[in-house]
Amino acid sequence: MARLFNKLTIRELAKMQAVRYTNKADHWSVIRKKKTHMDKALKHFDEFYGNVYGKSWKDIRTALLMETHKYMAVVNSFSDIDRIKSELETHGAMNLKTIYETYKVYLDEYTPNKKKKRKKQTRDKQVESTIADAQVSAIDSHYLSDYTSSSVSLNSMNEDEDTVVESQALKPIEMKSIESNLNEIMVDENRIVYSNTGLSGLYEFVPATKIKGMEDWILESQHYGYYKEGADFSTKIEKEVILTFPQYLNIYTFEEDNDSKFPSPKKGSTGVLDYYLLDGASVLPTLALDLQPGDVVLDMCAAPGGKTLSILQTFMPRTLVANDISKSRVKRIHNVINQFVAGIGQWHDRLHVTEQDARFIDDKDTYNKILVDVPCTTDRHVLHSEDNNMFKPQRIRERLQIPELQAAILTNALKIISVGGTVVYSTCSLSPIQNDGVVGMALKKVWEDTNSIMIVKDMREALKPLSCLYKFHDFALKYGHIVIPTLGNNWGPMYFCKIMRIR
Repeated sequence: MARLFNKLTIRELAKMQAVRYTNKADHWSVIRKKKTHMDKALKHFDEFYGNVYGKSWKDIRTALLMETHKYMAVVNSFSDIDRIKSELETHGAMNLKTIYETYKVYLDEYTPNKKKKRKKQTRDKQVESTIADAQVSAIDSHYLSDYTSSSVSLNSMNEDEDTVVESQALKPIEMKSIESNLNEIMVDENRIVYSNTGLSGLYEFVPATKIKGMEDWILESQHYGYYKEGADFSTKIEKEVILTFPQYLNIYTFEEDNDSKFPSPKKGSTGVLDYYLLDGASVLPTLALDLQPGDVVLDMCAAPGGKTLSILQTFMPRTLVANDISKSRVKRIHNVINQFVAGIGQWHDRLHVTEQDARFIDDKDTYNKILVDVPCTTDRHVLHSEDNNMFKPQRIRERLQIPELQAAILTNALKIISVGGTVVYSTCSLSPIQNDGVVGMALKKVWEDTNSIMIVKDMREALKPLSCLYKFHDFALKYGHIVIPTLGNNWGPMYFCKIMRIR
């Protein structure tokens, strides 16, 4: 009996020890050791973007990781416009159009000789003065008509930056190829996912690195710090000197270092919400379209619908088609329309929502403006949410094939756009592969398939008046422009490229 009792006691003690040293899944020690999808995304960005952006990556990284994200408010033209604008101005917000025109007046009178004599401290004070003038002007009148310029400068401009911009920006730079670095790195080509649709050239830029199970496949790595343009294809680049703001598109923002939040929008007398909040950099692709009365516009990848709504606010399009690939994404577009446009005006005859794969839309020569805001790695989202995170193990193959998908969508847009029409390509990624790399590949593919002639628009001059709000980073960019996040204005990233078909 005593022996049986001892055996039972020993078993119970063993169970107690097992319980003592086996923690539950929600125990702090287990949670601390667990590597999240967000952690994997950050590690990937540190390895790749740290190499691409150099010293700038530290500040970009800090801004991306901040919980507070800065927005702009797009006034709903289908609601009480004057009341909404007045209330936003009372909160201290400024009309983006007013800011642009204020700085544009100054830049038109700006001379390099005067600039060289100015001290940085003086310039900063003048910038603050101009913003204050813009605020007063916005309150006095919703549209700037008789503004007299003041002698001010942009706080983001200095002598060294101008020299670099004039001599290097939007020009191809000499890059080392992967082959030239084989002595320093080991490449396992078996782990590269190759294209099966004729766009395999993209994978000159898309190697994979070490594997610790499938979840550790990554798109780019520190071993590939050299960005190499595929092939020797060249495209004509033309300067664009002004950014056009449609009369009825009213976008409000707070100045740099002002993190004030817009109140939640309310419904006005027409039964729709007052304004739509979106990332401050997301308005730029819409503005780059240069919308004009009578345009026939296609938003190829429209969900959730913010850019579609911004296009609607201009009252410019004769027809607008908002498209996306799945029922769930199309539903998100309908939700935005129902909240901001439902039952207003004659838009049921001019606005159409479709569900198609953007790669196979075949409405050739129908549209003269196409917005191609493609799926991407959504750099900010993957650092703040586990939901639908692109760095989940289940989405490895999808992530590796993103550049191929992007290039296929852009290629189709360039094929179906009418002659004289404009295509604007955009992503919310910092990756040069998903940005300039995709643009270069699509331009090359279209030329080979159709012999069409495209012109890329260099918008540096047109964007200069917005340098007080956006930090445009031109590192190694040949085709487009990119807004990088900053602590003062934490929006972006947003890459966009304007392309016109002339034949």
